[in-house]
Amino acid sequence: MGADHTRPAPSAPPRVRRILVATVVPLFVATLIAALVLWPWDAPDPAAGTEPPRYHGTVTRVVTEPCPPTPEVPEGSPDAPRGPCGTVTVRVEDGPDAGQQVQTPVPAGPGAPTVAVDDEIILVELIDPADPTASSYNIAEHQRGKPLVWLVALFAAAIVAFGRWRGLAALAGLAASFAILLTFVLPGIGAGSPPLLVAVVGAALIMFVVLYLTHGVTAQTSVAVLGTLGSLVLTGVLGTIATAATHLTGFGSEDATTLSMYQADVDLHGLLLAGIIIGSLGVLDDVTVTQAATVTELAHANPGLSRRQLYRAATRVGRAHIASTVNTIVLAYAGASLPVLLLLTADSRAVTQLLTSEFLAQEIVRSAVATLGLIAAVPLTTGLAALVTTAGRRAGEPTDREAAAPAPTPRPAADRSEALEALSGPRGDTPSAAPARWPDQNRGTDTAW
Repeated sequence: MGADHTRPAPSAPPRVRRILVATVVPLFVATLIAALVLWPWDAPDPAAGTEPPRYHGTVTRVVTEPCPPTPEVPEGSPDAPRGPCGTVTVRVEDGPDAGQQVQTPVPAGPGAPTVAVDDEIILVELIDPADPTASSYNIAEHQRGKPLVWLVALFAAAIVAFGRWRGLAALAGLAASFAILLTFVLPGIGAGSPPLLVAVVGAALIMFVVLYLTHGVTAQTSVAVLGTLGSLVLTGVLGTIATAATHLTGFGSEDATTLSMYQADVDLHGLLLAGIIIGSLGVLDDVTVTQAATVTELAHANPGLSRRQLYRAATRVGRAHIASTVNTIVLAYAGASLPVLLLLTADSRAVTQLLTSEFLAQEIVRSAVATLGLIAAVPLTTGLAALVTTAGRRAGEPTDREAAAPAPTPRPAADRSEALEALSGPRGDTPSAAPARWPDQNRGTDTAW
């Protein structure tokens, strides 16, 4: 999110606050109604019994040995077993065999965990369909609960220690974001609702909750909310046009293909658009909050700035912010797709064919559309913030600085006459070529008189 500004923002005039309330409240109510309409009330529960039981265990012994030759596969063949081979003794911590020692084969194959004595692991119970009473165990993965708990605790402590109450509010906003994603967005898409519509409503709901919870119910936050919502709608429109123009189907990744096998009713093209919306929301929040805060701080530091001056100065800050954010978006998408990018670099096809392939084309569209939405957020939010900040001024009304400046002390007429004679010399003499200068009480500098 944007920077934490401890100085309270100047309160907006009552008329401006009423306009903001009349604009934001109906949008919030419309978002709630849309969320209730799209809420997956009758979403099917995950099918029970489709996954094998999983239990906790602790490794007590590891015995490795050479892998036995396979008669069907000649030695040295790529399909020959590479190991490691052997047995692992595990003490089962829960389940029907709790407290017993069981033996499992050493995990082997791509991505298999490397286990050692005292490692805490996850066991998967495999039941023989021909004999339900017979079962065996395999090691699935390591237990990661304790390290993750410590990491999350350190993360939360650092945020609260640095941000204090604002950091605590940010953690609450983060929890609300995950709650909305896990209870509304993902189940709604899985239930067959239009992914783009669900993503826009879910993102708007996250935006309302997180921004007001983190930054308070102020005119500045309302400006950021309006700027974020407008940019989200624009991002959705641009994404729809771009994916249609490039004929993207949503099947550009292995995950999407696997999902289509398990949930054939999910619209993968809409899911691609939904990912663009959700991925853009976090960066949009940061840009809009920063722009609204920048305009407020500039107006507070120099109340004499006009609406146009505020807009130009804050836009310069926005340009610098966008220049760094664009690189952040592209690198974030590239970092999440490094294995596939490495696979593509080993492809023998021409570079132009790789760039126009389904996978890379959708990443290019995702980055370009998100960036266009961010660029649009800067002038939109800055213009709204400049309007709200200067809305209470009247034509000819002195600024706060001018009203607070001491009025110049009137000089007696005799003193003014003596001063004129001293400046012009005796009657008939030529006045001095250098113009007289009187101190300007408002600016603190000398001005020609």
